[in-house]
Amino acid sequence: MMNPTTELELAEIIASATGPLQIVGGDTRQIGHPVAGETLHTSGLNGITLYEPGALTLVAKAGTPLIEIEAALASENQRLPFEPSDMRGLFGATGQSTIGGVVATNASGPRRIQAGACRDSVIGVRFVDGQGQILKNGGRVMKNVTGYDLVKLMTGSHGTLGVLTEISFKVLPAPEASATVVIDSQSAEEAVATMSAALGSPFDVNGAAHVAGKTAIRVEGLEGSVTYRAAELVKKLGGSVTDFDWTAVRDLTDFANREGDIWRFSVKPSDGPKLGAALRKAGAFDVQFDWGGGLVWALAPEGSNLRTVLGGIEGNATLVRASQASANLPVFHPENKAIEFLNVGLRAKFDPRNILNAGRMG
Repeated sequence: MMNPTTELELAEIIASATGPLQIVGGDTRQIGHPVAGETLHTSGLNGITLYEPGALTLVAKAGTPLIEIEAALASENQRLPFEPSDMRGLFGATGQSTIGGVVATNASGPRRIQAGACRDSVIGVRFVDGQGQILKNGGRVMKNVTGYDLVKLMTGSHGTLGVLTEISFKVLPAPEASATVVIDSQSAEEAVATMSAALGSPFDVNGAAHVAGKTAIRVEGLEGSVTYRAAELVKKLGGSVTDFDWTAVRDLTDFANREGDIWRFSVKPSDGPKLGAALRKAGAFDVQFDWGGGLVWALAPEGSNLRTVLGGIEGNATLVRASQASANLPVFHPENKAIEFLNVGLRAKFDPRNILNAGRMG
C-alpha cells in the first residue's frame, strides 16, 4: 500500500508504476467494478489549504475528510451547496469520506435541483495524470472560467483520468431556517405532480422527494421568508409543516441495512412514476424518488438486471451496489458510440498506460 503525503511524491509513484493502481480515498464510495492493482491511498494528501469566507472560496487537498471541511464551513455559517451524500451505510464502510472521493464520484444530494451538482461548485482542480504529470485547471475565484471543461471532466471520472490532489470550491452561506412540507399517502403519480407544482412555484424549493408514501417539499432561507413560503405551499399542495429527515433521503438510509442490489436511475421527472411502476413489476422491493422525480432509486433482488426496465424511457441506470450475483452486469450505463469514442480518446490522452482504476467504469 502506498500513501504519499505530497503531490510530488504522488507524481513520482505514478510515473514509476509498472502495473495498475487502485486509487482509494476513504473507501466509502465503492461504486464501479472492482479494480486490480497495487493500492494507492490519497488520505495522506490532507488539509484545507485556503479558506476565505468573505470570498466564498475553499481549497482543500483531495484526502481531506469531508467531515473536516463541513466543520470548517459550519464555523463560518457556510456549507457546500450540493449536499454531498454519505454512502458508508450502503456499503458497510467504516472509513472517512474524503473530499476527493466526493468530487471523483460527483456525489450530489437533494439540493441538486436548486444548487446544481458537485461539478457545478468545483472551480479548480490539481491532479496527477497516468504519466505522472502534475496538471492544474481552473482557479480560486468564482468568476474564473479558464479550463472550465477540464474541471468538469475530472468531476465524476472515478479516478480513471487522473488522481486528484487539490480541489477549489465555491461555497454558500448556510440558511437561517429550514422547513419541510410533508404530504402523506400519495401515489408516485400524485407525488410527481405535487413536486412539479412545488418546483414550478415562486417559493424557491430546494428539496423535493417521495419516500414511503410521503412527499416532502423543503424550503430554506431567512426565518420569516421560510415561514411564509412553507405556509403558502401548504395552501397550494396540502399536507403540513413537520419534521423530516433529509439525511435519510440524501444517504438512502432506508436501503442501507437491507439485502439486495441498489440501482440508480436518472430520467425526466414526468417519466419517474412510469419507471417506478415498471421497476416494481420487475421485482424491485422498494422504490424512492428524489430531485422532483428525476432521480429514482430501486432496491432489487440480487442479480436483477433492472437496466432493461428502461425500455422506451429515456435515461440512464447505474448499479450502485452490486452483489456477487450481479458481478457480470455493467455498472454504468452503456455509452452511445459518439460518447464512447470521446471517452476512449480522453483516457488514451490522460492515462495512456491504462493504470489508473482500470476497469472501474467498465
